[in-house]
Amino acid sequence: MTAQSDALPGVSYVMPVLNEVDHIEAAVRSLTDQDYAGPSEIVLALGPSVDGTDEVIARLSQADHRIRAVRNEAGSTPSGLNVAIHASTHPIVIRVDAHSVLPKDYARVAVRTLLETGADNVGGIMKAVGRTPFEKAVAHAYGSPEGLGGTQHHVGGKAGPAETAYLGVFRRDRLIAVGLFDEGIKRGQDWELNRRLRAAGGTVWFTPELEVVYRPRSSLRRLIRQFVATGIWRGELARRFGSANSLRYFVPPLAVLAITVGLILAIVGLATGIPWLVLFAVIPATYALFVVGASAVAAREGLRTALWYLVVLPCIHFGWGTGFLLGFLGITKNIKQYTGR
Repeated sequence: MTAQSDALPGVSYVMPVLNEVDHIEAAVRSLTDQDYAGPSEIVLALGPSVDGTDEVIARLSQADHRIRAVRNEAGSTPSGLNVAIHASTHPIVIRVDAHSVLPKDYARVAVRTLLETGADNVGGIMKAVGRTPFEKAVAHAYGSPEGLGGTQHHVGGKAGPAETAYLGVFRRDRLIAVGLFDEGIKRGQDWELNRRLRAAGGTVWFTPELEVVYRPRSSLRRLIRQFVATGIWRGELARRFGSANSLRYFVPPLAVLAITVGLILAIVGLATGIPWLVLFAVIPATYALFVVGASAVAAREGLRTALWYLVVLPCIHFGWGTGFLLGFLGITKNIKQYTGR
């Protein structure tokens, strides 16, 4: 080992894994191919997969001694992260998602930024990249203002302190100090953990130098399930923490309410012959034109992608917005059934 690598802190890549046979090998390969000169280990927390994921991981771990697998009996993302963190040994913890592919210099740039800024957590850009027309439509929504709002960790921006960060590269001692991930929060656990880090006087740092490829869900059913679950948990977090949430989180649910109410009133107006009620049709009609216009922009990525966008964009908006309302109002008692994890 060189003097340079001796001087660098060790890094532990931690990843919860559940039914990811299509993505896990690419995700792990992106870790073993890192150009970071310091010591490293890869700790995979295996949930109860039924698709052959565990067999792929067993093969990978036999070929590289840095890869270790631990059991995540609960199967949830925050539980898997905590199990992997507890099983890890190095002072820097790098969270990884099974749908992510890290660039070769990710750890090197992240650790350098962590040391230079003194931050507790460093994150970058989630660059969604699709392969099929459907996935490309989803990826376009991730990176566009009309899709997920054009937030910093989707489209980039200036380096500096941030509310939260995609994935995250953490100082292990700060993670332990604030209590790791809250296992009662199945989605949005990153935002909640970063809230505690900032409340404890720490800094969450965004840098556009870190850009991670993310593979979107591959089917409409999985996409809808993902965004309903995400919306439910974001609504739950908004109910719990109130003003700690950005107002932008309330835009999709309010839009869903306005479009739905406008459509219902317009239908009632047509059925009862009350002309002024029909005027409410302008709300859903405006939204429909908005979706068509956004799909025309997406046509730069191909006609089939644009056609899928006509479906994908409303599914994201209504899935997330409806889920948020359910979570915020506390209507969904058994939230776990919506998480998919």
